[in-house]
Parts: sequence; structure tokens; C-alpha cells
Amino acid sequence: MTPVPIQQRTFEFACRIVKLHEHLCNKGSATASRLGDQLLDSGTSISANLEEADAGQSRPDFISKCNIALKEARETKFWLRLLAETNQVKPELLAPLTKEISEIIAILTTIVRKSRKE
Repeated sequence: MTPVPIQQRTFEFACRIVKLHEHLCNKGSATASRLGDQLLDSGTSISANLEEADAGQSRPDFISKCNIALKEARETKFWLRLLAETNQVKPELLAPLTKEISEIIAILTTIVRKSRKE
């Protein structure tokens, strides 16, 4: 099985975040909607920053964009945890997204560390 490139993986993750955001907005709760907005911003920014990294003008620019994507991934993990802990969404429904963002964080951490050493 060929691994999915990180750009594709984060794009697919962003699509799932958009769907979760729609669910939160349809829930009718102002809290769920506001938390969903935060999640939408950070969760879709990961992929966008990796696209920018691919077009980086220099190695430092590439590293900077990857580092921003990593920070956005960590923020996304926070919002997912908060949604689960405050019962805005059933934790078991968020588990696949939480697992995926943890894996994305690990991959991005490796990319940033290796890129800094080169």
C-alpha cells in the first residue's frame, strides 16, 4: 500500500473538518457554532500552508510554512479535544479525527525537524 502524500492527507482532513463545521452550525448552539468556526479556521489552514510550502521561495520559507501548518495542526487538536470534553460532539464521533490529527502532527514534526537539519 502506497502512503498518501501529506498534502493529500491534510486536504482530505480539511474536507472532513468542513463537514463537521456544517454539523456544528446546524446544531443551533451558539457555543458549538463559535467553536466550529475556530476549528474550521485551524483545520483547513494546515493543508493551505502545506500548499504554500510546496511553492516556497527558499528552504527557510518552506520550513516556515511547514512550521505554521504544524502549529495549526496542534491548535486543531485542541479544538477537537474541547468539543469532546464539553459534549458538543460525542467523543467517539471525534475519535477518528483526533487520531488523524495526531498522526498529521507526528508527520509534520518529522518534516520540520529533518528540514532544519539539512
